[in-house]
Amino acid sequence: MTETKFPTEIVDLPSTGHFYPEDNPLSSGKIELRYMTARDEDILTSVNLIEQGKALDKLLQELIINKDIDYNDLLVGDKNAIFVAARILAYGKEFGFSYLDSYGERVDGKVDLTEIESKELDFSEYKKGVNLFSYTLPKSERIVTFSIPTHKSEMDVEGELEAIKKVFKDDINAVNRENSTRLKHLIKSVDGKQEKAYINNFVDTEFFSVDSNAFRKYVSEKNPNLDFTATSENSRGEKEKVAVPMTAKFFWPDSTI
Repeated sequence: MTETKFPTEIVDLPSTGHFYPEDNPLSSGKIELRYMTARDEDILTSVNLIEQGKALDKLLQELIINKDIDYNDLLVGDKNAIFVAARILAYGKEFGFSYLDSYGERVDGKVDLTEIESKELDFSEYKKGVNLFSYTLPKSERIVTFSIPTHKSEMDVEGELEAIKKVFKDDINAVNRENSTRLKHLIKSVDGKQEKAYINNFVDTEFFSVDSNAFRKYVSEKNPNLDFTATSENSRGEKEKVAVPMTAKFFWPDSTI
């Protein structure tokens, strides 16, 4: 029996592989994906996987050629690039979406996904193979270190948020703790102190809002990712920049939604 050879494409990662250890296959800055098949589409319609929020991640793991790659290691921005590439290979480059324009009107937009490019970063500023960065907070002048989020760290955050939600499910006065929870996972040390309890206390009681906002902006600027903005025509016929939404419909063309 002749083995079927699936066509593949090489995808460039926004990180260029810079923040992965040298012995990690992702350090090449590229990843090879095969084209989707009808059988792969079964993953997208799996009720069990959809309910668990794992359908798209399961699909990508199937499409990645190099099985030595640990999916948990993927930086979130690199994973986004793989999502977009897989969507283009499966259903084409055109993606339609709706958004609220600057006048508050609901507008239908359309984007060529091949025109979504990686954010520009100067990687020469950072040591290769190291995912750890330092930032001095502008107000308190305290020094925090952080790592760019990976798939695993994002799953850890989601798991903790789900646990918190269950604990406070009957409390109508419960406060959404997503912001502080993400910060606690993102920060690796404060003034050289790495103890988790110390970091948690810092976020809860000592992290000024002005510092928190500046820190989140800095992390976003340094995070290798795609630039999910596109130019669209608003309800007044004017061109404006809009954010391309990564919703559940992203992986389904309009005819199959």
